[in-house]
Amino acid sequence: MSTVTGEQYAELARAIEHGEIVVYFQPLVSADTGEIVAAEALSRWQHPDRGLVMPDDFIPLAEATGLIREIGMHVLRESCRCAAVWAQQGRSVETSINVSPVQLADPAFYDDVLAVIGDNATAGRSITIEITENLPIDDVPFVAAGLQRLRDAGVGVSIDDFGTGHTSVRQLLNLPASELKLDRSLVQDTTPQGASTLEEAALLGHHLGLRIVAEGVENAAQLERARELGCDRIQGYLIGVPVPPNEFEALHLAPDAA
Repeated sequence: MSTVTGEQYAELARAIEHGEIVVYFQPLVSADTGEIVAAEALSRWQHPDRGLVMPDDFIPLAEATGLIREIGMHVLRESCRCAAVWAQQGRSVETSINVSPVQLADPAFYDDVLAVIGDNATAGRSITIEITENLPIDDVPFVAAGLQRLRDAGVGVSIDDFGTGHTSVRQLLNLPASELKLDRSLVQDTTPQGASTLEEAALLGHHLGLRIVAEGVENAAQLERARELGCDRIQGYLIGVPVPPNEFEALHLAPDAA
């Protein structure tokens, strides 16, 4: 982004301090049962003047100023809190959290994540870290080692936006992933080439033993295609839009398997 001004930094810092960064949850359903089994945590800025600001309008600023660490940890803590509440209600809902390459490059990030889940006995195995595939990771071995620490603690690792970047396969093979999210652009592409690329991506994920998520599903045809490809989970506006925690809790969540 363009040069960040002191005023922009101060405004976002104040927003964090005053609790204006809030977390919404978008449901993911099992492709087999249609039950909600997971939620993607998405940050929003509840701006006092501009209303609800989408992450594309403030996450680049947060990354450029270093405030992404504070926002990221807030989202993680809130996600763990909600996951604990849902578990106490007897409902099995995993939560995925988007992580910036800026966070992944910070050695303290991995310690912070382990500390947060350590404070919540149920959180470790209900949290998945999502890594966007369309931004580069500069030091892949360092990040892979850090993510393996999280995997060892039960945290999932998802490769988001898969199929859109130049290093898709290389990055996937070098990171300890447990899940692959097929990018919405592939899911929504109706051309023969798009269908072929989507099928190849799904086959690769299955070959590697990963859970496959189709994101951006917006109509019945896309849903059927995702099921035909053997996707495990479905996400998109056909399934549900991002909503605040209280509205998400009102949805029909999958019961605990106990």
